[in-house]
Amino acid sequence: MKSKHEFQINLGKNLRRVRNDCRWSIEKLALESGLTYSQIGRIELGKRNPSCFTMYLISKTLKVCPTEFFKINMEASNHLNGEYSKNPQE
Repeated sequence: MKSKHEFQINLGKNLRRVRNDCRWSIEKLALESGLTYSQIGRIELGKRNPSCFTMYLISKTLKVCPTEFFKINMEASNHLNGEYSKNPQE
């Protein structure tokens, strides 16, 4: 991952995945967390860089560990960036 925008996109995808796994709509998450539908939608689209506290509120509302939103598939990310090698000694 090389840019802030890529990070935001990944964060948004993770939020959407976790929210869907919990079977919550954006509307329900907004209502329960005190955030707006627009805020959550923009985070999920990678168009907003939320604060740590915002992500804490979302994780608390969904009853998940905040680290769920920051998971990165490092192998795929490194491979796409040309940094991946199957043999670490290469």
